[in-house]
Amino acid sequence: MTHRSWGRLFVAASATVALFIGACAPVPERVDVAPQSGIAPEAAVETAAAKPSTLATARRHMISVANPLAAEAGREILRRGGSAVDAAIAAQMVLNLVEPQSSGIGGGGFMMHYAAASGEIAAYDGREIAPASATPEMFLDAEGKPRKFYDAVVGGLSVGVPGLLRMLEMAHEEHGKLPWADLFQPAIDLAEKGFPVSERLHGLIANDKYLKTFETTARYFHDETGAPLTVGHRLVNEPLAETFREIAAHGADAFYVGPIARDISATVRGAARNPAGLYPGDIAGYRAVKRDPVCLFYRQWLVCGMPPPSSGGITTLQILGLLQGFDLAEMKPLSAEPVHLIAEASRLAFADRNTYIADPDFIPVPSDGMLDPGYLELRAHEISPIHSMGTAFPGMPGIAAAGLYAPDDSTGGLSTTHMSVIDDDGNVVSMTSSIENAFGSRLMTHGFLLNNELTDFSFEPSKGGAPVANAAGPEKRPRSSMAPTLVLGPSGQPVLAVGSPGGSRIIGYVAEALIASLDWKMDIQQAVDLPHFVNRNGKTDLEKGTSLEALAPALTALGHEVDIRDLTSGLHGIAVTGDGELQGGADPRREGVALGD
Repeated sequence: MTHRSWGRLFVAASATVALFIGACAPVPERVDVAPQSGIAPEAAVETAAAKPSTLATARRHMISVANPLAAEAGREILRRGGSAVDAAIAAQMVLNLVEPQSSGIGGGGFMMHYAAASGEIAAYDGREIAPASATPEMFLDAEGKPRKFYDAVVGGLSVGVPGLLRMLEMAHEEHGKLPWADLFQPAIDLAEKGFPVSERLHGLIANDKYLKTFETTARYFHDETGAPLTVGHRLVNEPLAETFREIAAHGADAFYVGPIARDISATVRGAARNPAGLYPGDIAGYRAVKRDPVCLFYRQWLVCGMPPPSSGGITTLQILGLLQGFDLAEMKPLSAEPVHLIAEASRLAFADRNTYIADPDFIPVPSDGMLDPGYLELRAHEISPIHSMGTAFPGMPGIAAAGLYAPDDSTGGLSTTHMSVIDDDGNVVSMTSSIENAFGSRLMTHGFLLNNELTDFSFEPSKGGAPVANAAGPEKRPRSSMAPTLVLGPSGQPVLAVGSPGGSRIIGYVAEALIASLDWKMDIQQAVDLPHFVNRNGKTDLEKGTSLEALAPALTALGHEVDIRDLTSGLHGIAVTGDGELQGGADPRREGVALGD
């Protein structure tokens, strides 16, 4: 059912929601997921904010994105009458410049899009692909053992064919309003005149011991003495400005065919560390894919996310589906009871994720079975309110999937960025993009960094004699955890767009924000401010320096192995209230903002 109109489907299906989720209260015409009154006193919790958090409000349009300069570029496009896709493209190009460690044209991404005129929800797949030279054993050492992560990341071996520009071009052809070339001008201007290095970028440069591996990268991020660029240093990137000019004038073909593609290939094949076989033909052959979203009714809402090769959508939806039978709204937010239940649901969802989800063009992924309400209800019986199950085992969500694959516990990287956009016409974008690890492969050409996304494949092609679904292979897309998400209310209209960076912990961050907004009635800024807890079918991580640390004894008593650690999400979301107000939230753990009119 390609290009399904989910908005109209939702209205038609509202009467049957109870079949999916059991008995529930009558469905109102419109749901306010971000009440003006904020959190009720009895539900108040400490936030993890590193800076003052202020809810942004608007009536016409809004963008929430991980850097103020990118937010300003996106808002200017919206003010000129641009679509949500137009604004996302302009903001993404600026992010490539000012947040190079996280995303850019040398990487890939996933976009969820809601079209107001038709009600269609579409999932655009710009995930990188492996070159023709890739093999399942490519990340094994000479003794046949998995290489250490950074031994594989740095250099050419980890670089996949970038997919971001093809995806953005596809989305623009279908939903753009302003000319493609106009969307690159803000980034071109900024690259030519320079921008001040932020505290975050300076800190990441200073703490990365691999940035000096390659001369071009080392020279760009350090001064003449070899010291990291200081906060406030005006960083000019004329090579990137020229790259953007070429792409603006000639479309994505300027990137995928010709000198830029040849130089990407030469950079990878000639890398002083881990040279690899990425050829111009691999780059020229890249195709973005428009896929059907994965959706699940959660109480009175329809929640939609990215399908495979991202695991983010299915796994987030599984967590929500497993919690349908628990009245989270009546529980004190972030008390031991809901944290325990959500962590247990996450164990079950990650057990399935690690076993079954991979590139659907190569591996039969039992998506329908994994989201079947009956299957989720059955799995939910494994959740005990009084004791942790420990390590969960995968279920059997489909006969065809049972026993085919061995579990794979690879967890992805630590970089990535997310933005949410709503335009004047009510079109919505939720987009997560990445080069995987901070600064990707550390290889740089034409002013941009190249990704290391291939290390999102399993380093072990098999376990216990059974194949691993997420093993590498020619033209295969590595599994992702990116989870750009859209939520529709009972009238079929969008009420929430949200997503986050954070490697495989993205799923936990997004699930928590959804529960905070939908069940606990927090506004979007309060939801992204919340201290984090994450379980990926192992330890229960609690965010360091927050009130959640106090839960450690209670969770330990329930059988959790607790780890207190930094959990640096980058949640950026927009909620639509019952009276049509747009409310934006930006994660205080990073440097983003929400701007609107």
